Amino acid sequence: MPSSPKFFHSRLSSPSFASRRLLFLMLVCLFIGISGFIFGVTGPSGYRCSQSITDPRTVRVIWDTKSNANTRNDGSVLNSQNKRHKVMGFVGIQTGFASDGRRHSLRKTWMPSDRQGLQRLEESTGLAFRFVIGRTSDKSKMAKLKKEVAEYDDFLLLDIEEQYTFFKAAYALYDSEFYVKADDDIYLRPDRLSLLLAKERAHSQTYLGCMKKGPVFTDPKLKWYEPLSTLLGKEYFLHAYGPIYALSADVVASLVALRNDSFRMFSNEDVTIGAWMLAMNVNHEDNRALCEPDCTPSSVAVWDIPKCSGLCNPEAKLLELHQKDSCSNSPTMESDD
Repeated sequence: MPSSPKFFHSRLSSPSFASRRLLFLMLVCLFIGISGFIFGVTGPSGYRCSQSITDPRTVRVIWDTKSNANTRNDGSVLNSQNKRHKVMGFVGIQTGFASDGRRHSLRKTWMPSDRQGLQRLEESTGLAFRFVIGRTSDKSKMAKLKKEVAEYDDFLLLDIEEQYTFFKAAYALYDSEFYVKADDDIYLRPDRLSLLLAKERAHSQTYLGCMKKGPVFTDPKLKWYEPLSTLLGKEYFLHAYGPIYALSADVVASLVALRNDSFRMFSNEDVTIGAWMLAMNVNHEDNRALCEPDCTPSSVAVWDIPKCSGLCNPEAKLLELHQKDSCSNSPTMESDD
């Protein structure tokens, strides 16, 4: 209960008490200021997770086709007036309703299963991590997912059946320098990913991944392929392998501004994104540390390339890799690539 004006003034009536009280307040303010300075300096690139451990982390995003707005699970509208969380990178781990075993293994390895551990990871790396999943009409699967959400609270729920909505949702929720798409069947080193994303780059529009050449589909509608085919003398273009890649904020902002039917979609998501990146003429940054077949001093992501698009038998392989010191305990080393 707050003090009454009369009681407040009576405490200040004694000069000696006032002096001691003033000195105490000055010391407290000095301590808080020094602590805040040290906390800010030691944080990674100045990014800190502002979300309280007790606040819900799982967010449900709904597209309202009439008002073109997004809503969260608390009913609030996601628009330009809502505060976006400031992070260096947002990592969306693509998962499915049949992948609960993979998520269980991931939470036993590089991704913490408890809120405190996840917050410590996010604060130390400047990255935010969420499992990304859509919706289904199967009520039993949705009920099972609801229980998992309640237990772990580490999801981004896309309440829409359209494809390729992850980047739009992530952009609406997070003010991030990079948006990372990762599959739930790779072994990731978050500390090394943080270092990779934090590097200074000359290009603001960056498409970062482990690049490969894929076929150009000779469709007469895709006029922008023709000059490239003529220039290279062959019908191939670079795009990132699907298990993990990242887009800079400027690239995602451009994607968000596009109409849904602006670009052609293909059956493979990584080919689709690669085609869009080619059309937008962004900088392609090839980094082989994102597709290592085993843990090395510089590996960022480990998966069984080229045998599998991800880890073969990921539920067991994730746990196996985590037992290796070269995966979980090796010092972070910045690659020169």
